[in-house]
Amino acid sequence: MAGAKKKAPGMKIKKGDKVVVIAGKDKGREGTVISAHPDKHAVLVQGVNLIRKNTKVNYQGQRGAKEGGIVTQEAMIHVSNVALVDPDTKGPAKAGFRIDEAENKKVRVSRASGKDV
Repeated sequence: MAGAKKKAPGMKIKKGDKVVVIAGKDKGREGTVISAHPDKHAVLVQGVNLIRKNTKVNYQGQRGAKEGGIVTQEAMIHVSNVALVDPDTKGPAKAGFRIDEAENKKVRVSRASGKDV
């Protein structure tokens, strides 16, 4: 069991959530989570943490035109630097859980207002 990998702990932020950045260069900006990576503790948020990346010419387009150059795209942001948007106050809020007795399922709720997220 020396080389056994541990299971990554779950995150309370999922794909499709509306989040606000609470730390870093994009503090205060809101966006939707494009993808979540629990193993890296990182999320990809639409329109936040934009970087400019040089891409190599690896495809020849129509009429032999080479396509490559500088592309602007989103980069990963650590999950501790984002927070869910509260449905009531539209501000940052922590996420909690409650058990729904009728369906016996775990439901995410906003800790500030108690509303479902």
